[in-house]
Amino acid sequence: MIIIPAIDIKDGRVVRLTQGRMDEETVYSESPVDVARKWKAAGAEIIHLVDLDGAMAGNAKNFGVMRSIIEEVDIPIQIGGGIRAGDTADKYLSFESVKRIIIGTAAFEDEKFVKHLFEKYPGRVAVGIDAKDGFVAIKGWITVTDMSAIELAIKVEKLGAAYIIYTDISRDGMLTGPNVKATKELAAAVSIPVIASGGISSIKDIESYKGTPVEGIIVGKALYAGKVDLKEAIETVKGF
Repeated sequence: MIIIPAIDIKDGRVVRLTQGRMDEETVYSESPVDVARKWKAAGAEIIHLVDLDGAMAGNAKNFGVMRSIIEEVDIPIQIGGGIRAGDTADKYLSFESVKRIIIGTAAFEDEKFVKHLFEKYPGRVAVGIDAKDGFVAIKGWITVTDMSAIELAIKVEKLGAAYIIYTDISRDGMLTGPNVKATKELAAAVSIPVIASGGISSIKDIESYKGTPVEGIIVGKALYAGKVDLKEAIETVKGF
């Protein structure tokens, strides 16, 4: 199991949202590159980048910032937010250090597109499944669908997804603890790796994933708020 620090970008700055609400942001840095360097220095094996503006608009609004991080920080990256067209996927995956891209809304809306990506880039396309009360939320978490998170997970695995990144949006940015039960249930329903996201507020929360079939844990607001030390978190999961 690995710890994956998150960098969420809105208007070119590093922010954290509360339950994904774009009008409830806290700005933590004007320099995403500096933040990425900080997480690398702390021992991160991979960084989770999200283009929040892109998630709302459906395209790569912060591509220039993402490219700067990719080019200037020598560490593997996974990127999500607004990747709903082939040219955006191609641009990101042309960088060797981009380990994988994350498809969210498109995985729900466009089966043909995501299947094409899975086939074109085997092992490098993850599906981000964001859920509220167990149901898939799309378009920057604005729209909650009638499809369960587990149903979508099983579907995209059959289509060829390499990873699933599962977020309980009711916990995201709240520092109230993760939904370990729901994450375990989803991970048990598929055979591809699952990465957990949302709600981590302490080292104890990270320890709650010990013994679960989860490959990684994304940590966001807890790092920026000083609730979790990245080096300590990385050391914690080495014994899992």
